[in-house]
Amino acid sequence: MSKHYHIAVVGATGAVGVEMFRVLERRAFPVASIRAFGSKRSAGKSALFHDEKIPVTELAPESFRGIDLALFSAGTAVAREFAPIARDAGAIVIDNSSTFRMEPEVPLVIPEINGDDVKLHRGIIANPNCTTAVALMAIYPLHRVFHVQRVFAASYQAVSGSGARAIAELEEQVRAAAESQPARAEVYPHPIAFNVLPQVDAFLESGYTKEEMKMQNEGRRIMHHPEFRASVTCVRVPVYRAHSVAPG
Repeated sequence: MSKHYHIAVVGATGAVGVEMFRVLERRAFPVASIRAFGSKRSAGKSALFHDEKIPVTELAPESFRGIDLALFSAGTAVAREFAPIARDAGAIVIDNSSTFRMEPEVPLVIPEINGDDVKLHRGIIANPNCTTAVALMAIYPLHRVFHVQRVFAASYQAVSGSGARAIAELEEQVRAAAESQPARAEVYPHPIAFNVLPQVDAFLESGYTKEEMKMQNEGRRIMHHPEFRASVTCVRVPVYRAHSVAPG
């Protein structure tokens, strides 16, 4: 009989957290039990799993007792504080934030590329940046044949990358435009509806943004290719979900 797992989803009401429940359900993952955790603001809401409402409770240090797998998508501050607690409680943590991606003892994994690196984990496994995952799935097969040294690319990133608030804001701005009302911008510095914003994350001294450096830095770890170079321009576009990456 195959093992069934006790699972915790941290950040259960966010855009990625909701998708985690959907993927577990769609893949018929062997779930013995599943628990939903969020912030104090999210406590009392519910997540949907196999048509069952799973109550969201506030995350606390004792939340991980009896948990086998803890799926984190709650940002860097939450991951930094609670992922080690979950690990020490006996859970294997899979974190969607950037918190652990560049830590040498934490595997950074795209299963189709470096799945064997999972075996090196010490309780925490990192998930790569969204555009890194998209791009490397195309780059790595080419690298195996031609030994890719450098890529030039542009990413066009949906608002889902900024979370559920950004999706709601785009919906509100589209509605406001249809009603000839002014658009209110809170998630981004300017309205995103019917617009593009050529900045994702903060700028570094190099002139690139943090987001633009992730493909290079994370790609080196995932492909085991320390000389890999990537010159990337990241643009936020008024699309709800699904990023795209184009060669430069």
